[in-house]
Amino acid sequence: MARKPSRSKPSKPKARRAAPKPTGSDRQLIVGAFMQLLGEKSIEAIALKEIATRAHVSLSRLREEFDSPLAILGAQVKDIDRAVLDGGDDMADETPRDRLFDVLMRRLEALTPYKTAVKLLMRSAMRNPGLALALNAMTVRSMTWMLTAADINTSGGKGAFRAQGLALIFAQTLRVWAEDDDDSLDRSMAELDRGLTRGQSWARLLDDLIAVMPKPRPRRRRHSRRDEEAEAA
Repeated sequence: MARKPSRSKPSKPKARRAAPKPTGSDRQLIVGAFMQLLGEKSIEAIALKEIATRAHVSLSRLREEFDSPLAILGAQVKDIDRAVLDGGDDMADETPRDRLFDVLMRRLEALTPYKTAVKLLMRSAMRNPGLALALNAMTVRSMTWMLTAADINTSGGKGAFRAQGLALIFAQTLRVWAEDDDDSLDRSMAELDRGLTRGQSWARLLDDLIAVMPKPRPRRRRHSRRDEEAEAA
């Protein structure tokens, strides 16, 4: 296995099995209430009125902020993105792979209070293809930001390939992390390390394929009958 990136392991409390109590603005109350409910039941079983009641806001206020439970989940994903992006140290001297490893471990740490909710959400996605596709789209967007935080290019087709590949790697890491209750998160770190090693192999394969692919020939402009008559005149 490739060398595990050197990374200080801060002492972490054991994962809490319930989301923290919602506080703050109405938006924060709604997101927090939703994440609490998501730690108790499947997303399909969560009703909008139940979210409003738990958040102590009116239905009209909930509607003003969000269109659906998935929209609330999207807001939570953005909050996790911001927490990771705000929490970075100077990693300029590290390799791109080590920077990405560090960024994704910070993401796992930010998700720790919501571990039960993440576990139930993954179970729902396994039996709901539509939800799985929606979660993949959210994850790809987030992974684009994680790659950017690691100073890895995300532009163009190769960038899209990187983001989708990293989304798959992180999804597999989450499956291990969901069952990893050790404070050191050694199992999660090892799975992420293996995933990034596979990702590097995919990236090299993509580069090789691009290198051998023939360049498309420029299309010749087809002359219309009117063009031919104009040339003959």
